[in-house]
Amino acid sequence: MDVLISFFTDYGYWAVLFVLIICGFGVPIPEDITLVSGGIIAGLYPESVNVHLMLTVSMIGVLAGDSTMYWLGRIYGIKILRFRPLRKLLSAKRLKNVREKFDQYGNRVLFIARFLPGLRAPIYMVSGITNRVSYTRFLLLDFCAAIISVPVWVYLGYHGANNRDWLAQQIKNGQHGIYVIIAVVVLYIGYKIYKAKKAKNK
Repeated sequence: MDVLISFFTDYGYWAVLFVLIICGFGVPIPEDITLVSGGIIAGLYPESVNVHLMLTVSMIGVLAGDSTMYWLGRIYGIKILRFRPLRKLLSAKRLKNVREKFDQYGNRVLFIARFLPGLRAPIYMVSGITNRVSYTRFLLLDFCAAIISVPVWVYLGYHGANNRDWLAQQIKNGQHGIYVIIAVVVLYIGYKIYKAKKAKNK
């Protein structure tokens, strides 16, 4: 986190935007830590960094990174697997697993994907490859999920900028809370699918 804070302090909003976009490519930089770090520099230097503008930049970066993965899948299709750097991110096995998730949960998996760091990029790419969802719908679902998580991390960093111990604990609590929300959503979707199948079999 300290490295990110130093980088963001030197280069400001553009640095945050850049890092969030490459996070969308599956680069192993935790998105939540990036967002918190953006909030921290707004808290440490409020005279030069506006936290609300930082939130706006963060939303743009998150949506731009996610959209890039969608369009890579949409434009290149299954041929994307020939590109070696992306082959590690989206192996044939992972492609099959993500497609099964789409078959099971439909477009709702796009909303859940925002809270699944390891699967986010592959799911967004597959949504483009399969062409099962229009870009407008993809962006709407992604925005609805991002508007829940992004402000939490940015404002958390802002309010905890001068108390790192408290901030570290809140990040941990926040991550656990997100996992609980995901579990509830998945169980709810599973229940709805079960009810629909049961009604269809009658």
